[in-house]
Amino acid sequence: MGKDFEAGVRTAALFDLDGVIFDTEPQYTLFWGEVGRKYHPEVEHFEQKIKGQTLVQIFDRWFDGQKDLQRQLTCELDDFESRMAYAYVPGVEHFLSALRQAGICTAVVTSSNDAKMRNVYRQHAGFKACFDRIFTSECFARSKPAPDCYLTGAAAFGLPAGRCVVFEDSFNGLKAGRAAGMKVVGLSTTNAPEQICGLCDVVIPDFSGFSVEKMLDLLSGEE
Repeated sequence: MGKDFEAGVRTAALFDLDGVIFDTEPQYTLFWGEVGRKYHPEVEHFEQKIKGQTLVQIFDRWFDGQKDLQRQLTCELDDFESRMAYAYVPGVEHFLSALRQAGICTAVVTSSNDAKMRNVYRQHAGFKACFDRIFTSECFARSKPAPDCYLTGAAAFGLPAGRCVVFEDSFNGLKAGRAAGMKVVGLSTTNAPEQICGLCDVVIPDFSGFSVEKMLDLLSGEE
């Protein structure tokens, strides 16, 4: 591990939510796949094109001006998310605990909104306590792939981008981490490793074989 980090320099781990902390992406793929087939059958793999985007972004791009349909889809998505299973990605609970013990700052940086997060809190009462901060779509003027969300996370801890590691799975999220000038760990929970390897510093299938030491080695250049 780099000497700089052994000396206790503050660092932060910034986590996307879906496909990183929770294994929910297959469920969203089903929901948005059906939406795509119903309303945009001309768009191949619609469910892949909208990954990592806020609901506002999806509506602006694909359902602009269709207020009634937007309200209908919002209700359908709210109902779907209230019934979703929020199962942890393997190893993430242990990794979060290790980060806490090491004194590393942690934050959720997600395109999900506050209403969605209330569903998470109902299923996982101790979720908030796992993180120092939780940033949702309401916190940012621009969402991923813009770097705003991750820069906001770094600023909240008073840290430069070079002291932060982003954990992401979607193309937009990985691009956001890159654009923020941070080290990026890509999880192949949503896309194949070969599809995301060019957008991150390292690819992992989950957190089972990942450690605090490996994260800090990324920051010190000891990959």
